Amino acid sequence: MDAPDASTPSGIRDRAMLHLAFAAGMRVSELVGLRLDQIDRQTMSSVHIMGKGRRERVLPLWKETAAAVKAWLKARPVSGAPELFCNARAQAMTRSGFEYILSKHVATAARRAPSIAGKGVSPHVLRHTCAMHTLQATRDVRKVSLWLGHASLQSTEVYLRADPTEKLEALAAMTPPMLSPGRFRAPDKLLAMLSAARRKPNYAE
Repeated sequence: MDAPDASTPSGIRDRAMLHLAFAAGMRVSELVGLRLDQIDRQTMSSVHIMGKGRRERVLPLWKETAAAVKAWLKARPVSGAPELFCNARAQAMTRSGFEYILSKHVATAARRAPSIAGKGVSPHVLRHTCAMHTLQATRDVRKVSLWLGHASLQSTEVYLRADPTEKLEALAAMTPPMLSPGRFRAPDKLLAMLSAARRKPNYAE
């Protein structure tokens, strides 16, 4: 997050993109397709994301993320493109453009923290990291699913495989709190009805 040079317009842009990609767990397509009108520019408190299958979600912005996006809005050059992020030609940022930006800043960060070099940081790794942080904070896989904009919990369960402890705690959090384990005992009336039904002749045979 600190690798981009905040004294240059491109560095301010890159910092805002990295913050949004991580804090909101955004897909690359969601990030580069994000429009100016999808950001609450008055309060800078939330972002409106249009995800896969036209599924929408509104997420709150961390203070650091809001500050980074606000700084970019001030530095953003005049452009006819409706997208929030644009390249050096004042055109909409592309997927490959963000991937290049990320790899450049990963290399910069690796010089300060060599362990990063072996991590294989990609746009999806930022999204995965967001998912794991959200799971650790909430212990609720359903909230992770909503945050990432998944169509079903099955798509989210992949994150539970990362740590058995997280998996057990997340699954335990999904148990209805008012239910206690026990054995089902059918009432006498139900047993009598089933027995009577079994004794009736089957004329269809």
